[in-house]
Amino acid sequence: MRETLLRIIEPAVNGLGYELVDLEFQGKLLRLYIDQPQGVTLDDCEQVSRQISAVLDVADPIPGAYTLEVSSPGLDRPLRKPADFSAQAGKRARIELTLPLNGRRRFAGTLRGVEHDEVLIEVDGAMFRLPCTQIAKARLAPEF
Repeated sequence: MRETLLRIIEPAVNGLGYELVDLEFQGKLLRLYIDQPQGVTLDDCEQVSRQISAVLDVADPIPGAYTLEVSSPGLDRPLRKPADFSAQAGKRARIELTLPLNGRRRFAGTLRGVEHDEVLIEVDGAMFRLPCTQIAKARLAPEF
């Protein structure tokens, strides 16, 4: 279902001038996280919500009633595409893999970019190359 929703929603969000950072669909709740270089306002969220509601009414991929929420990604924004990891190089992140690499699935450290479909993350002075295809979850982990 997620891939179907992404194929329908992402072009519409991009067409409005925003980036679809992430999409969550759980039960009857569809939550979209959007962004743009100057940040996201409540008006931006409302505009995207109206447009996506219309697009989903036509495509009708979700049977029955559902709730649509649109918001900014926040400080701990999700990372899902290689370009997300590249754009956030130098920042702290938490990454969870689908399968263990060197005996571990969770990595928390500083993003160092992307090379050959692998995310580079420095953890306690050691560099790890995480295959993009094995990343289950990834978020920025801002320090306060």
